[in-house]
Formats: sequence, structure tokens, C-alpha cells
Amino acid sequence: MTRTLRNILIVGLAGFLGRFATAQEELVATSGSLFDVPPRQLVDMPTAGTLPRAHFDIGLRLYPNGGSIGYTNIGLSNRLMLGISYGGDNIISNRDPNWNKRIEFNIKFRVIDEMEYFPAVTAGFSSQGYGAWNEDFDRYTFKSRGFYVVASRSFYFYQWTAGWHGGASYSLENDIDKDKDMDFFVGFDATFRYNLALLMEYDVALNDDKSRLPDGTDYIFAGKGRGYFNMSVKWLFTENLELEALIKNLSGNRRGEKITREIRITYIDMF
Repeated sequence: MTRTLRNILIVGLAGFLGRFATAQEELVATSGSLFDVPPRQLVDMPTAGTLPRAHFDIGLRLYPNGGSIGYTNIGLSNRLMLGISYGGDNIISNRDPNWNKRIEFNIKFRVIDEMEYFPAVTAGFSSQGYGAWNEDFDRYTFKSRGFYVVASRSFYFYQWTAGWHGGASYSLENDIDKDKDMDFFVGFDATFRYNLALLMEYDVALNDDKSRLPDGTDYIFAGKGRGYFNMSVKWLFTENLELEALIKNLSGNRRGEKITREIRITYIDMF
């Protein structure tokens, strides 16, 4: 290779890298870091956060008895987010998979943006419950959220980014137990030094505290009226990848069931 040709290649490569770096800087300046994408969910409870326009996430949630749920969400605008999910039991096992009854959907629309003295407010619907699907009782172990409205307020303290969340919901998984009460939930999240987050939530579970079915038989899903206290620790492994350990039912609400341990993995990117 002649010296002239080598010099031309070096100059061309430098120009290309310069244009690439400028484009990346413009992209970050326009869209912001993916670390700035707000949490869309605590453990099971939704927040008012949505994916920014042209962003998407792909995730996998692993729960007891070899169960797993795969999901994806897309930000169609800065206010509107759509998603689908599907899974089943015995996926990670030596037994035949027991697939869930159907593909589940969720939609979120942020009605009000967060302002200085007012929280963000989002309305949505999610048909995805958690834990095993029970065919006899036509429900998930933990009922789906159904129709809901939630408010979120973020704040900053030292090097923490945190938020308070609260909402109400009405699940459609009420046909068997006839427990049609409205449900209420509150939660909190805090991100420390941009790569470690703590999330906590309390679900009052007013729609899941029946000890007997309408026909008088014992109900295997009966709660003790304590509600569900759940928490998780999230590691923001990279700008795109979140690894999370979930601990559920710390309040011991479910009869005959102990604390539930789960894992959630989420990848976030943009088109």
C-alpha cells in the first residue's frame, strides 16, 4: 500500500468517526440517556411512567415451578405505550409446559404530565396477572390489574432519583370468586448512583381476600386481609439492560404460601 493511499484511508476513517461521534452526541442530546427512562412498573404494580416515543423493551420474568413470562412494550408516543406478553408454567423444567390460556395485552396513556407541584397521571389496562394460571378458577395466582389509574411524583435527593406512586384498579378476574371490589396500591422507587435501584409496593388486595367461594367451598387463593407487600432490587447492568431480583408476599397474605422469589430481565433500546 502506497503512502498516499494510506494517508487517504486514514483521513477518510477519521472523517467517518468524526461524523459518527457527532451523530451520537446529537442523538443523546435529542433523546437523552436510556438511564433516564422512568420505571414503568414496580414489582407487579404499574407506575405513571411510559416509554418515550420510538423506544421499546423486551423482557423475561422467571417465577416458581419453572414458570416464565416473555413481554415487549413499545412507546408509540411520549404518552402512549402498548405491550403484549405470554408465558406458562414448567417452561424451565423436565415436564411438559403448561401454557397460559391466552396472549395478554396492556396499554398505558399518560393523561397529565408531571409538573412542579402536581404528579403525572396515567390511565391504562393490563390483562397480565402473575404466577401460575389456574384453569379451574380462571385466574392467575396474583390477579391482573385490569383497568387502572395511577399517579407518580418524582423527586431528587443528593444522588438519588426517587418517586412515589399510588393508584386504584378494577380487575376482570372476578367471575369465580365474585370479589368485585376496587383495589388500591402504593409504591416507592429509588435509584442510587444511576445503576442500583430499590422498588417497594403495597397492594391492599381488597379484591382478593375471600376465604370462601359463593357456593361455600374453601377458596385456595384466599388471602388473610393483610394485602401484598413486595419489593425488588434492580441492577442497571448497562444503559440497555436491567437485571432484577423480586421478592413477593413479604406480608404473608396468602394462606399456605410462603415468600415468592422471582427474576426479571429487561432490555431497552430505541428504533
